[in-house]
Amino acid sequence: MTWKDDALAHAQQEDPREVCGLVVVVKGRRRYWPCRNLDEDGSQFVLSPDDYAAAEDAGEIEAVFHSHPVTPPQPSQADLVSIEITGLPWFIVNPKTGAWTETSPSGYKPPLIGRQWVWAVTDCWTLVRDWYGEQGIALPDWERPASHADFEAAPMFDGCWESAGFAPLGADDDLQFGDALLMNIEGRGLNHVGVYIGDQIVLHHLRGRLSSRDLYGGWLQACTGRRLRHKDADKLIGG
Repeated sequence: MTWKDDALAHAQQEDPREVCGLVVVVKGRRRYWPCRNLDEDGSQFVLSPDDYAAAEDAGEIEAVFHSHPVTPPQPSQADLVSIEITGLPWFIVNPKTGAWTETSPSGYKPPLIGRQWVWAVTDCWTLVRDWYGEQGIALPDWERPASHADFEAAPMFDGCWESAGFAPLGADDDLQFGDALLMNIEGRGLNHVGVYIGDQIVLHHLRGRLSSRDLYGGWLQACTGRRLRHKDADKLIGG
C-alpha cells in the first residue's frame, strides 16, 4: 500500500464530499495524513489548520492532496493560486475514475477580472490586495477565520484598515482612483471591500460570483459604510 492508495480510499469513502490531506514524511517514511475539510457543504475544501499543525509536528510536509468528486482532477484557478501560496506540489484525484494530477508552483497569478470566489484564496480582500500590488503598493494579508461563516458572524474589515495604511474620507470628499470601499452586503457589518477605479466604476468580488468591474451606482453606494484612501495614493500608477 502506498500513500496514494490511502488517499484514494479516503476520497472514495467521503464521495461526493471533497476530501483533503497531506503527504508527510514521518520517521523516514512517506505517509498520507488525512485532514478535516471545514467547508460547510464539502463542495470545496478548507483544510483544518489544527490538522496541518499536527502534521508539521509529526514530520515534514511534502505535498497537499484533495479530491475532485465531480470534475476531472485538473487544478482549478483557486487551486493554482493556493499552490503558489503553499509553495508545495498539489495532488488531485477523481475518486470515481481514479485519475490523478500533480501540479507544482510555477508563478501563477490569477486575472483581476473573471476570477472565481473562494474564501481566503480568491475573495474580495485578495482582489483588492492584488490590484494594489499591481500598482506597486503592498497591503497585508490578514489571517482569516477558518470559514466564511465565522467571518460573517464577526466581520473584521473595519478593525484592519488603519493598520493597512488607510484613512477615512470625509463626507464631502470626492472619490478618486484607488480609494477603497467597505460595504455591508446583507450581513452583520462591513463584510465586503472593493476599490474605486474611476469613471463611477468599482472593482470587486462578491461571494458566488466572478470578480468584475461594476457601476458604482445606487445599490453599491447604499451598501457602502466607509470610504478609505491609502497614505500612498499619490503613487498609484493609474491615478
